[in-house]
Amino acid sequence: MNQVYRETEIAITDRQTMRRRDFLRVIPALGVSSYLAWPDRLALQAAEMRRQGKACILLWMQGGPSQLETWDPKPGHSHGGETKAISTTIPGIEIADTLPQTSQVMRDVCVIRSMTAREGSHPRATYLLRTGYLPTASIKHPTLGAVAAQQLGQLDADLPSYVRIGRGPRQGAGAGFLGVAYDAFTLSTAEKLPDNTSLTTDPARYQRRLGLLDSLQTAVARPSTDALVGEHQGLYKKAARLVLSPDMQTFDVQREPESMRKAYGDSEFGLACLLARRLVEAGVTFIEINLDGWDTHDDHFARTQRLCQQFDQPYAALLRDLRQRHLLDTTLVAWMGEFGRTPRINPRGGRDHYPRAFSVALAGAGVLGGQVIGQTSADGMEVANQPVTVPDLLRTICHTLGVDADRENNSPAGRPIKVVDGGRVVTQVLAGA
Repeated sequence: MNQVYRETEIAITDRQTMRRRDFLRVIPALGVSSYLAWPDRLALQAAEMRRQGKACILLWMQGGPSQLETWDPKPGHSHGGETKAISTTIPGIEIADTLPQTSQVMRDVCVIRSMTAREGSHPRATYLLRTGYLPTASIKHPTLGAVAAQQLGQLDADLPSYVRIGRGPRQGAGAGFLGVAYDAFTLSTAEKLPDNTSLTTDPARYQRRLGLLDSLQTAVARPSTDALVGEHQGLYKKAARLVLSPDMQTFDVQREPESMRKAYGDSEFGLACLLARRLVEAGVTFIEINLDGWDTHDDHFARTQRLCQQFDQPYAALLRDLRQRHLLDTTLVAWMGEFGRTPRINPRGGRDHYPRAFSVALAGAGVLGGQVIGQTSADGMEVANQPVTVPDLLRTICHTLGVDADRENNSPAGRPIKVVDGGRVVTQVLAGA
């Protein structure tokens, strides 16, 4: 017990301040939970149920990244084009020569080469991969990030639980019927602080203005509008708490040493990955980074080469950084897009949409790295073994994060809808399975 007290004292001294989430983790070790009041014991139990700060960084490759130029090259076959394969740090595993730095961190990466789906339309496939459902006219399903924010996040924290960096897809982008409380806090870029977060007056006057606004909204509220007014007030309080919080400095990547910024690469995507690590460190549950441009129907090889150069260095740096900071064990890094590209090269030197066989990469949060799951045929046209469906993938991601995939949320019509409908956990992905 004395050792626990000493370690706790050191932790507080080193950081000067302790986050609420950290404090709730320390209490059980100190053996003082029995002395807490009943509401505090409930808060402690809830914090424990939220899986000790599990987090997810989703690297979304918008447009449909080519599996043949990333995780599943086919050198020597006409479908492989000009892309070569290179060895990795794991004997027997090769990836495309477009990813030299990624090849050096493969011990942490699990590649699923046998993803398969049926949707070849950008809007429908994007919605499916991000929500687990096909779009309908009557129901807006929550994205995976919103579900994670609901089950793992803390609504009373200064920082939002769900952050999106960059212009993401419109399909499957929001909290849907879960409500605006679980929507993403969106940043246009990681290169500057979030828009509209600088005070134009002193904090005291700002608080008085917020109080006046709250009074006016309450005064005009009616039974028919109570829910909308409540949501609006909640959003303003949440935004105000963030603007006034010292945690706003988390968004400032310029606080990082120059050597660290160089390690991630001097690019917008690199800074976004660095910001994602800072957000995870600060307790944010789900961070999504978008890299657009993968819809390569023409000039495929040159365009894909440039895109791979954009994500190769930041991706490798992110995994190394999370590991060095002992955050990789609790942080899932998922790399995926809405589908893959056709193995056959079209007359314009491009690859078209191909959901039948594509790749996804997972790392961290209990994922067993240094392995490949499934394979495609020699020509890349079919999944040869161990097919993994979209529900399988999402259920596996939920399992690694501690999200209840079978939890039912009610739609506006009162219909209970599971987080993931069907599928199975791909146990081979998991360490110790």
